[in-house]
Amino acid sequence: MFEQIVDFAKAHPILSAFYASVFTWGLTALGASLVFFFKKANRAVLDGMLGFTGGVMVAASFWSLLAPAIENSAGEGFVKVVPAAIGFALGALSLFGMDKVMPHLHINFKKEEAEGIKTEWHKTTLLVLAITLHNIPEGLAVGVLFGAAATMVGVEQTEMIVAAISLAIGIGIQNFPEGFAVSMPIRRQGVSRLKSFWYGQLSAIVEPVAAVLGAVAVAFFKPILPYALAFAAGAMIFVVVEEVIPETQRDKYTDIATLGFIGGFIVMMSLDVGLG
Repeated sequence: MFEQIVDFAKAHPILSAFYASVFTWGLTALGASLVFFFKKANRAVLDGMLGFTGGVMVAASFWSLLAPAIENSAGEGFVKVVPAAIGFALGALSLFGMDKVMPHLHINFKKEEAEGIKTEWHKTTLLVLAITLHNIPEGLAVGVLFGAAATMVGVEQTEMIVAAISLAIGIGIQNFPEGFAVSMPIRRQGVSRLKSFWYGQLSAIVEPVAAVLGAVAVAFFKPILPYALAFAAGAMIFVVVEEVIPETQRDKYTDIATLGFIGGFIVMMSLDVGLG
């Protein structure tokens, strides 16, 4: 089965990027659907889930993105790391710009602490937009890896596809608790279960779009590969430090969130190395 998936990805890398990101979106929806079965969520559980999300994103940033970016760069010594450094900085700066412009609200923050352009939008909308920011670099990362496979042949192509699949699995795993972590706070605002689920899954709808754009860009412009890989990594690290970690430090469960982070890092590292 796994070999058939790899063969399909070799023949259809961009379509594979779309399918993989739909998979990660689907797990977000599955996690959000838990709102139908629980009246409320324990804050410790939510913080642990968010910590797990951060751990997966940090591990993926290095094992799945930065390391391949450096490996696929020409030159030696400091010259070899230049594309990764530039791409990483551009990715972080891009999310920095979006963070300053897009109105959004961190999950455990009060409405008056909303960031971005000031607006009178409902708190629910601001919460969804915050998680949408999380998901843009995730979808982009999956797409870039599948697009990179389109520029390679032989063993290198297979290795890149396996890396893309492992990243999609890792992001999907962390999207499940993330969907729950979004839908439950919305439910606490008095929103119906159905609408809470809808908003929870909606936050990840951007992933297929970002994945296809990333795959197309790399597949047709091979020289940008190391920059694109590092760009996705920089965007994800910015999200973790600016969005995810602060969301887990608002209550007394910081240790649980930290352990969740460690667990997420181990899971993603194991997937990348084990499948690779």
